[in-house]
Amino acid sequence: MGGVIRKDFNSKVTHLVANYTQGEKFRVAVSLGTPIMKPEWIYKAWERRNEQDFCAAADNFKNEFKVPPFQDCVLSFLGFSDEEKTNMEEMTEMQGGSYLPVGDERCTHLIVEENIVKELPFEPSEKLYVVKQEWFWGSIQMDARAGETMYLYEKANTPELKKSVSLLSLNTPNSNRKRRRLKDTLAQLSRETDMSPFPPRKRPSAEHSLSIGSLLDISNTPESSINYGETPKSCTKSSKNSTPVPLKQSARWQVAKELYQTESNYVNILATIIQLFQIPLEEEGQRGGPILVPEEIKTIFGSIPDIFDVHTKIKDDLEDLIINWDESKSIGDIFLKYSKDLIKTYPPFVNFFEMRKETIIKCEKQKPRFHAFLKINQAKPECGRQSLVELLIRPVQRLPSVALLLNDLKKHTADENPDKSTLEKAIGSLKEVMTHINEDKRKTEAQKQIFDVFYEVDGCPANLLSSHRSLVQRVETVSLGEHPCDRGEQVTLFLFNDCLEIARKRHKVIGTFRSPHSHTRPPPPLKHIHLMPLSQIKKVLDIRETEDCHNAFALLVRPPTEQANVLLSFQMTSEELPKESWLKMLCRHVANTICKADAENLIYTADPESFEVNTKDMDSTLSRASRAIKKTSKKVTRAFSFSKTPKSALRRALMTSHGSAEGRSPPSNNKHVVNRLTSTSSLAGIPSPSLVSLPSFFERRSHTLSRSTTHLI
Repeated sequence: MGGVIRKDFNSKVTHLVANYTQGEKFRVAVSLGTPIMKPEWIYKAWERRNEQDFCAAADNFKNEFKVPPFQDCVLSFLGFSDEEKTNMEEMTEMQGGSYLPVGDERCTHLIVEENIVKELPFEPSEKLYVVKQEWFWGSIQMDARAGETMYLYEKANTPELKKSVSLLSLNTPNSNRKRRRLKDTLAQLSRETDMSPFPPRKRPSAEHSLSIGSLLDISNTPESSINYGETPKSCTKSSKNSTPVPLKQSARWQVAKELYQTESNYVNILATIIQLFQIPLEEEGQRGGPILVPEEIKTIFGSIPDIFDVHTKIKDDLEDLIINWDESKSIGDIFLKYSKDLIKTYPPFVNFFEMRKETIIKCEKQKPRFHAFLKINQAKPECGRQSLVELLIRPVQRLPSVALLLNDLKKHTADENPDKSTLEKAIGSLKEVMTHINEDKRKTEAQKQIFDVFYEVDGCPANLLSSHRSLVQRVETVSLGEHPCDRGEQVTLFLFNDCLEIARKRHKVIGTFRSPHSHTRPPPPLKHIHLMPLSQIKKVLDIRETEDCHNAFALLVRPPTEQANVLLSFQMTSEELPKESWLKMLCRHVANTICKADAENLIYTADPESFEVNTKDMDSTLSRASRAIKKTSKKVTRAFSFSKTPKSALRRALMTSHGSAEGRSPPSNNKHVVNRLTSTSSLAGIPSPSLVSLPSFFERRSHTLSRSTTHLI
């Protein structure tokens, strides 16, 4: 048939015919990208040798006879979820292999999820290859069995990160020293999350500043492990030397720093999408042929390179402004400068995001090599274990996030500052960009949930209502510390995609005197405490389970206008959502808000003693009685504190109690007392009928002291 046979493998060999996937020739063929064929290829070609237009090397013919990657392989899988395991077993059969349970002696390969499995449940035999999952997906992507030596699983020798937190035990007889060490621990945890807004520079004393807190000095920023190489208009250009920043930083500088930090993280994620996904898919001469056709690549990535170029310029301008900071410098001018570029690049991407998502899902199902390509990259630290779809949604979220930060920046800008009006124009330009984006994508149900929360929480801020905000999860908890409310208070946490609403259960109160015919909405069951942007959460602490601590977690929070850290500790009371799932969900949205890919690094596992957290006696009768007495004491103090109680509340209380005095004072005296209370804030020199009538007032009521004093308030 016109072919040539070579005994030894060399560069002139175009095809290797093999019965099995072992041997030196097979490995050389894989490394050179030479097609490896079954013997049936030659026999079928011989049958068609007399056809005039037939060519045995044509792709449409020879692809049917390629040696599949897992021929002669019997695989088993360890450390994967049921869904992942089922998917990998199906892929194994599609690629010519078979699978058996873990531990079966007939297995040739054990595929291990290296991020889950810390040690093997048995001692593997010498014939068994124990490899990472990257070997599995890499073999499918290159359409040939990859060499196992590059992917062998090795047991990690480094101690787990979560053990480092337990080293910070605060057991000491000196209470002041104990509090000081707790404060240092919180500061250290916060310091790890805060990314410097300046290019890194070494402190002269850095070599001598090692402390026990440095055990936690592990960066959780993805850019520390990314080497972008030849990134288009690389965002990693050499930076200028930073100038010292005043110790007392203004609120405007803090918000500007946060804007630069999130912009820098966002640019890094765009670079990850381009370097890890788009460029490899566009490369010519891929082993096994192109993974996707050019039309599919263009549909998936669209204007991502253009968006990357615009935001690289914005980040560079913000970096220069932060380094050479001055209150009079304009941040709004930066976004006005690139507003036309944003209008040009964003609508084409965002409007067709659903089509991009559907294209990825369709190609992943129809093309095993593309599915393997995505799995390999998803496991890399630069992606933070996020899928390509999850990374591509960042441009959809970025402009609303920038608009919120510019609004916050405007609030902290003085009226006489020229940047005030410029920021308003910049916000208007961003809104103009967003009007070009298809508004039909808004989900009505998500907005309805936000309105339900708004009416359920008394005093909920109006700025919670935002068209770009959505409710993610609701969690019922009990406060374990003095923040955000007293220990033992029932607290409800509403997690939104960019903020956390904290509300406590409202105490029962006696209704005010209203007309029985008036129709009003039922009183809200919850009371607003704080609406916290997720960017203020620096760490999420997963408190270990002990005899004195169950289902507890804590948040390390640092408001932008303050220098101190605040620890908010809670105990989960709802059983529908496991604590682990809740913490992962919370960290994922915190990472999305600050434009970081590595959400898992925000979670720290800690001993309850290290942060003085415990749930002991939270449900005991004595503990409940103690908390009730404490609340009643506070209410009584407020009820009889003339200097701090509002005049209107006092006036209602005095009028009510005075009217129940059974005619001891004439009506004219009532008017005199009310007028005196209205005209002055001092009660000195005024006969207090309330003090006279209080005994009879309490005798006439069947309520408890706490309910009565609440009514007085």
